[in-house]
Amino acid sequence: MLLICAMWLTGCAQQPLAPKSAADDDTWSGRLALQVEGQDSQSFSAMFELRGNPGRGGLVLLSPLGNQLAQLDWKDGHAQLVSAQESRTSDSLDTLLQEVTGTRIPVTALFSWLKGTPATAPGWRADLAGVAQGRLVAHRDDPQPQATLRIALTR
Repeated sequence: MLLICAMWLTGCAQQPLAPKSAADDDTWSGRLALQVEGQDSQSFSAMFELRGNPGRGGLVLLSPLGNQLAQLDWKDGHAQLVSAQESRTSDSLDTLLQEVTGTRIPVTALFSWLKGTPATAPGWRADLAGVAQGRLVAHRDDPQPQATLRIALTR
């Protein structure tokens, strides 16, 4: 996991997001941080550009200098992660995200949360009080280890 985070942080290729298509619902950008607690505490933070919806979309992770660290695209039950060091594919976005981050991230709920809409995700609770100000915090208590996802949107 730490190797993958290190690869993300050392990537340097810049590629723009693909043009927005009619299938994409929304676009967000800002900063995100994921902290996974436990014996081997892990954290990751990056700037991001997110587009689409749970069924079709893309996520670009960027360094503080704006260099692309990784790009994740998904559609039709297929997900692909590309970074300067590797390329991975999976038939499940959830599985690929868990492999990369070390924890399950509730993608469907995340899109709802970013819109300020409550959504349930097993083990997760989201604080939507700051969404209007561009802030989202979600905590996972179960299963262990605990995880916290923080997002600060740019306007």
